[in-house]
Amino acid sequence: MAVKIKRGHALGTLSLTPLIDVVFLLLIFFLVATRFAQEDRELDVVLPAASEAQPMTFQPREVFVNIDHQGNYFVDGKHLTGDEVEAVLRRAATNNPVNQSVVIRADKRVPLDHAVFVMNLCNQVGIFDYRLTTDGNIGR
Repeated sequence: MAVKIKRGHALGTLSLTPLIDVVFLLLIFFLVATRFAQEDRELDVVLPAASEAQPMTFQPREVFVNIDHQGNYFVDGKHLTGDEVEAVLRRAATNNPVNQSVVIRADKRVPLDHAVFVMNLCNQVGIFDYRLTTDGNIGR
């Protein structure tokens, strides 16, 4: 004796339009988020050379502090004063007290005092993982 199985009609009426909308929204979100992550590396800063420099790998917890040739500070593409840089670093240390790191990208034409100022701010707010980046091409 054959058994008849009644199949529901729920799958037949399932609309894929909301699923497609969600996929497009996710795609747009990731495109925008990727663009913001690249902004810190796009500021035109001439880095000093060092023979032992390694390529920099991006970690999501890093805060980039860019210093241009005039000694101006930039964080997340915004021009900041020294006090504003301290506030940003203090907020970052509060949000991530254990693993917060700072990458200082100073133009080679700027006096070292500006980079040392940012290093001192890092020490004041409790961030001890900070680096001063170099170009890696010696003899330019």
